[in-house]
Parts: sequence; structure tokens; C-alpha cells
Amino acid sequence: MLSGTLYLIPVPLAENASAKSFTPYLVDTINHINEYIVENSKTARRFLKEAGLKTPQSELIIHDYGKHNRDGNINEFFQGLLSGKDVGLMSEAGCPGVADPGAEIVALAHAKGIKVVPLVGPSSILLALMASGFSGQSFTFHGYLPIDKLQRANKVKELEAVAERHSQTQMFIETPFRNDSMLEEVLKSCKPETRLCIACDLTSEDEFIQTKSIKEWKLKVPQLHKRPAIFLLFKK
Repeated sequence: MLSGTLYLIPVPLAENASAKSFTPYLVDTINHINEYIVENSKTARRFLKEAGLKTPQSELIIHDYGKHNRDGNINEFFQGLLSGKDVGLMSEAGCPGVADPGAEIVALAHAKGIKVVPLVGPSSILLALMASGFSGQSFTFHGYLPIDKLQRANKVKELEAVAERHSQTQMFIETPFRNDSMLEEVLKSCKPETRLCIACDLTSEDEFIQTKSIKEWKLKVPQLHKRPAIFLLFKK
């Protein structure tokens, strides 16, 4: 028996952003399948309803791979796929597998010979890069930087040096409640002419994307507390 297909289904990045997030093919896909592997079952069910799911939610099979369930045997998630059923994989927000623990699910699907199909949808990393004005030919996403202040300062200086040496965009994130301290560190550690893009609340009504030099940012520092943000450094 042929195995099913694992569809990688992007989830909106913000509230009230469904019109910016869904494609007709995505809507057709969620109405074709009734089994999902998700990072957050509550978020997933809300997303499916917003996207126009016609299948009653009570008929859905939902496997939760959230942080409290990752110590279990994820092979159990593949029973439907291996029996020929198509299954959807969803992150809590954005694209599954990109800066997301769903990458482990995708890797195991490949190991089992299961077809993987990524669907078009919002990626905060790519949206921020597109809007930054920085190099999209050469870039690196580093995820979270060290929490320790000294290590974090050294890392920021290291990324700035790499950006200048290779004309390569350096991207990183922080837990939203630590965004202000991260921005403070970047402004303190980087040279005045280095350029910084802050992309915050992407696709939401409060979306904020600006690129300025460090010197210019110091004149008016934005408040980013508890707002999902991506930081991008670039220097020619």
C-alpha cells in the first residue's frame, strides 16, 4: 500500500490576518483531509475554522506535538500516513518546520519514505527579509541569541562583523518579553553606521517594519515588549 502525503500547512502569524494567509489550494487541502499533527491543538482548530473547514471538528484526528508531548513516541503520528491517509502538519504560527519543532516530523516522514508537500503561506522570516531592503541573496537566520548579557553582546558584535565581511544579512529573534533588552543590546554593541531592520507584528493591523542605521534608531527607540519581532543586521 502506498503511504499518504504529509502536507505542511502554514498558519496565520497574527489575529485577523486570514485574508493575507489563505490560498484556495490550502482551503481545498484542509477539506480533503481530517487528520493533523499540530504544535497547538487550540490554535490549529481555530485556524481550520477561519480557513473554511467544512468537516465537523468532532470528526478530526488531532495529534499534538507541543512541548509537553515531545518526549513520547512520535512514530504513533504516522499510522494514518503509512496506511495511505493524507495528513496535515501545522505549527502554532507561520510555516511548519521553519524555526519550528515540526522539522523533526518532516525528517521522520522522509526517513519513512512519505511524500512531503509544503504549501504556500506566511513566513515571518521571509516577510521580514523581503521588507528589510537587505541582501536576499545571502542571509542567515540564527534563531535565539544567548540570554547571558556578555555572551549576547559578543554574539551581536560577531553577527555585525559577519554582515560587514560578507555583505550577508544576519537575522535573529528573541522571546517577546525580552525584545526591549535585546534592542538595547544591539544599539549599544553595534557601530553607528550599521543598519538594523525591526519587523514586528507581521501581517497584523499593528505591523511595524522599519530600517534605519543604529545612529538613527538611537534618536527614537520603539517599544517592542511582548510584540513578536525579528531583528535584521546588515552592513556594506
